[in-house]
Parts: sequence; C-alpha cells; structure tokens
Amino acid sequence: MHLYVGSKRYSSWSLRPYLALAQSELPFECTTILLDQPTTKTEIAKVNPAGKVPVLHHEGQVIWDSLAICEFVAEVSKTKLWPEDRMQRAKARSISCEMHSSFAALRKHMAMELHATRPTPTDPEALADAKRVQEIWSDCLASGGPFLFGAFSIADAMFAPVTTRFTTYQVPVDARCKAYIDAVAALPAMQAWAADAAKEPVSR
Repeated sequence: MHLYVGSKRYSSWSLRPYLALAQSELPFECTTILLDQPTTKTEIAKVNPAGKVPVLHHEGQVIWDSLAICEFVAEVSKTKLWPEDRMQRAKARSISCEMHSSFAALRKHMAMELHATRPTPTDPEALADAKRVQEIWSDCLASGGPFLFGAFSIADAMFAPVTTRFTTYQVPVDARCKAYIDAVAALPAMQAWAADAAKEPVSR
C-alpha cells in the first residue's frame, strides 16, 4: 500500500487515513506532497485524477477520500478498526460521518496548523462547532476511554485533527476531553506525523 498525503503541518484529511493505516499494522509507504507550492497541483494529478490528497494506491487500484480509505483499511486489516458491538459500531460510524460532513465554521476558523499557537477564535459558529465536538467526545468517553470507544477506532482517526486544532487554538476543554487529546497525541503514529510536520516549511 502506498499512501500519498498533503503537508503534515496542514492536511487534516491526510492525517486520518494515515492513523488508520498505522494502527492497522498493515505495511505501507507514505509520500508527502507539499501543499501551497507551484508544483502541488501537478504532483497530485500524477497520483489521483480527482486532484486531491490523501489517496491510497493498492494492487493497481486508486482509493481516495479519507473515510473511504479508512473503510478500505478496516476491510483488509485483521486489526479491528470499528467497535465490536453493533450499536457502538453504528454510533462510531455516525459521529465519523458527522465529522466528515459538518463543522464548516470550525474548519474555516481553526484550520489545522501543527507546531503553531493561535488565539481562540471568537466566531460564534466556530465556537458552537467546538462545543458540539466536546459533547460528542464526552458522551463517548463516558464509557471509560482512553479513546472514544475504548480501543482506537476510525472514529478517533476522524477526530484526531480536531485534537490538534484545539491545542493550536487554545480551546478550553474539561478534564475528560483533555485526557482524550493527550491520548491521541501520545500515539506513536501521531508523534511520528508531528515530527515530520516539524521539518516541513511553513507556508501559511
């Protein structure tokens, strides 16, 4: 498997399947295409006709979109990336899809930017999005943590970029949500991603 991702400083969509692949224990290669460069569009077009990253190449097939890649990884991996319980699995998929399709204001006003510190936005819609995220986390973590459904799942991969946003933009969180943010940050794959991001140029 070969995963192509955007800049690790900035590409929240790329981080999601990277974490899913890393947690799956499947062997894979990862190539970063730096964003906001004169050659970015051309380089991405070489690996994905849809013109976006992330994109996964496997056995001659091209799979794009973060959630689609995560679902594919879950199908081919022996590692359980969704909860075992049917109802918990449905809930995990529901919040993953909500993360995939919602939170436009949060994305706009709290763009992912690793190794940066920014003021907390004052936009009311962004703050409402942040509140909704914390409601989701608190509800799921009430069962004990350390991840949303106990063990790491695709739901955690989908929300991982938000944990970095909350850190970058100094969003106040309660102790339970802070423990979750710390648990995601402590993942070896997350630490490897952050270390690579630190070596990239700052372009925004």
